[in-house]
Amino acid sequence: MLVATVEQKKKYLEYLHEHIKNVRLGFDWMFEHLNEWFEGYDASYIGELCAAHDESKFSDEEFDAYAEYFNGEKTPEVKEAFDIAWLHHQHCNPHHWQHWLLQEDEGKLKALKMPYEYCIEMIADWWAFSWKASDLYEIFNWYTDHKSRMTLHPETLKIIEKLLDDLKKKLDEVLNDEE
Repeated sequence: MLVATVEQKKKYLEYLHEHIKNVRLGFDWMFEHLNEWFEGYDASYIGELCAAHDESKFSDEEFDAYAEYFNGEKTPEVKEAFDIAWLHHQHCNPHHWQHWLLQEDEGKLKALKMPYEYCIEMIADWWAFSWKASDLYEIFNWYTDHKSRMTLHPETLKIIEKLLDDLKKKLDEVLNDEE
C-alpha cells in the first residue's frame, strides 16, 4: 500500500479544494443563468450534489493514491494504485459517465442512461477546469477532444450535448452583455 508524502498530500489537498470550489462556482453560475435547467427538478438536491462533489477523494481508498499519482513519480505501483482509486471514485460518484457502464457477463459493455441531475453535476465537474484556466469556453474544446472516447447512452448523449449547447449560448449572451 502506498503512502503519499506530506508534501504530496498538501499539494493534492490544495488542488482538491480548488476543484471543488470551481465545481460550485460553475453550478452557481448555471443555477443563476440557466434556471430553466432546473424546472421540474429538485434544484436544492442538485445543489447538494455539487456541494458534496468528490467527497470520496478524501477517503482512504482514494486520497493517497491520487496525491502520489499527481504529485510524485508514476511508477508501475503508483499507476496501479491510482487505477484502483479511480475505479473506486467512478463507482462511488454517479456524476461520472463511467459509473453508468455495465460490463455484461457475456463481455458486452452497455451504457445505461444517466439521471439528469448527474448530467448537470458532470457538466459542472468538467466546467471546473475552465474556471481554473480562466477560460469559461475551454469546456467545449475539451468535450470535442474527448467525446469520441466516451461511451454514453444515446439519451444521455442528447442531454449532455443540449446542456453544453445551452451553456455556450448563455455564456455568449452573458459575456456579450458585459462588454
